[in-house]
Amino acid sequence: MTSPVTVWAGPILRRLQPNRITIWLATAEPVTPELTLFTDSGLYHTLPASVLSAGHQQIKAGDNLHFQLFDLKLEIRLPVQQAIYYNLQLNGQGWQQWAPDLNFTPHSHPFFVLQPKLSSLLHGSCRKPHFAAADGLLRAEQLLASTSIDDWPAVLMLSGDQVYVDDVATPMLMAIHQFIPRLGLPDESLHNADVSLASTLHSKSPYYLKRETLLPDDKKSSKVLEQLFKGARKPVFTSDNAHNHLISLAEMFAMYLLVWSPVGWQQLTSPRDLNPPADLNTKQCQQFIRQAEVLDAFIGGLSAVRRLLAHLPVAMIFDDHDITDDWNLTAAWELAAYQHPLSKRIIGNALLAYLLFQGWGNCPEQFPATYLSDIQQQLCSPGSNSYDVMLDQLLRFNHWYYQWPTEPALVVLDTRTQRWRSERSIHSPSGLMDWEALINLQQKLVGLDAVVLVSAAPIFGVKLIEAIQRIFTWLGKPLLVDAENWMAHRGTAYTLLNMFRHPKTPKHFVILSGDVHYSFVYDIRLRSQTGSPAVWQITSSGLKNEFPGKLLQVFDRLNRWLYSPRSPLNWLTRRRRMLITPHQPESAQPGERLLNAAGIGLVKLNEDGSPAEVIQLCADGRNIEFKLYEDEARWH
Repeated sequence: MTSPVTVWAGPILRRLQPNRITIWLATAEPVTPELTLFTDSGLYHTLPASVLSAGHQQIKAGDNLHFQLFDLKLEIRLPVQQAIYYNLQLNGQGWQQWAPDLNFTPHSHPFFVLQPKLSSLLHGSCRKPHFAAADGLLRAEQLLASTSIDDWPAVLMLSGDQVYVDDVATPMLMAIHQFIPRLGLPDESLHNADVSLASTLHSKSPYYLKRETLLPDDKKSSKVLEQLFKGARKPVFTSDNAHNHLISLAEMFAMYLLVWSPVGWQQLTSPRDLNPPADLNTKQCQQFIRQAEVLDAFIGGLSAVRRLLAHLPVAMIFDDHDITDDWNLTAAWELAAYQHPLSKRIIGNALLAYLLFQGWGNCPEQFPATYLSDIQQQLCSPGSNSYDVMLDQLLRFNHWYYQWPTEPALVVLDTRTQRWRSERSIHSPSGLMDWEALINLQQKLVGLDAVVLVSAAPIFGVKLIEAIQRIFTWLGKPLLVDAENWMAHRGTAYTLLNMFRHPKTPKHFVILSGDVHYSFVYDIRLRSQTGSPAVWQITSSGLKNEFPGKLLQVFDRLNRWLYSPRSPLNWLTRRRRMLITPHQPESAQPGERLLNAAGIGLVKLNEDGSPAEVIQLCADGRNIEFKLYEDEARWH
């Protein structure tokens, strides 16, 4: 009897249109696909081999790891607003053989619903496997399971930090090292490090909780240590730990496969059954045990996560932790990180992993066959000189942003690789987008009535926290507090705010963001302007992460007090010409506007593209709605 095809992750639905569908998966072997689509209303369509062949791209990363992308231009037009079942066969085997829990009961097959009209959508960010909260993606899967198909959200938007390559629990890193040999990946040579081969890092010398010691002891390395491996305690916000930063391409690949699917874990020792490394101290061993318990619960939900991703079209964009903490925060950061061979390799490896796992499916036409062919060739010898040349080209690539043809249009911003570097000091935060990128964005928006704009970091954030970030920047320590926000750079801030004032930009903006580890809703109007656009900042964060609770309560209340409508401090901000209303979550105490609850955001839109409902589906089972029509204190 033939063994089932091993599908490490997927199928994950990506961009879906009536005449074009995109599906991604990762397999252990090359595959020949067959795809049949059918509906309850009688449609039955088997895609011709010519269509499948033309739209199937396959990249071999290792003997037992092959990336598959199906970007299929259909000869028929699929119906909207109804279930379209799909039977994807790989080497003659249906999903029942290689992913038997993929379907929702009582449906016979996995399916999707085409919804060009964005009447509702899900959005979230910041999914850290070892954070002690349930997984917000499980709430999304439960929503689909319990909701009529007519009321399903149209899109799942993942707006950054889908993986944390810079903050990895030790039991997770041990699992990654167990898993890598099963993928049959070629070894990677490492330059300017105390370990010359990645295979040594994966086995004999894993450097658990001391990855920063891999760097040689020289001046150039000390700068990288400060920027990339700082493991710095950020006293205002959080305590980030970079001591288990992923380094090799194999580690990056394994991480993605283990956070998106249960399949790899089926061949590994459960985290709870792992013994801490012998060189950990007592405190680190206690942390190891706690993290292993959290990871065990996380793994238990991965079948549901896989099912979710196989039923909703998923849009993705990176934030910093997909690559490394504080990625491109300042010009000084860039100088230190990109001038050292090892740190540049780490960033390049993470960006290549992002391309293959996330970016590719967002907008496949942005990655031509010739470009992918070069990547395929270099994957045979990671660490070679030609591999580094390919990474150099990738680091210069600047077409990560994209737009999906929905109504309203879904426009996803790249706020990481098009930075507006500070003219005042290389140590000051760069603008999140430069002038050229912002002008290109404005041109895309001209003529649209409404838009759903995705920015990983909120465009309109909490003023008090932004003020604290400015203070640390003034003290020359922007890295201590992640001092990046849209208002931190004068040029970016004013160019962006002028875009909202432009008479031909949309009447309705819904801005979806994450990043900050708390959730909030603001609506924004322009002062003294007739016909001001309606701008809504809707932030949901994190999927599996939260802000320190007591600290957020203090910030929330201080912010309401310091930036009340009559406060003169409002005139010191770059948003002084805007009226901002913070909307209250229904569970909030008087004076509170920020919600600190892991989960996923559900946004329902009116016909004109304005929000009708905003609900945080909390990972602990609560549904907390924001009051959109309250008439309460305004922030100026």
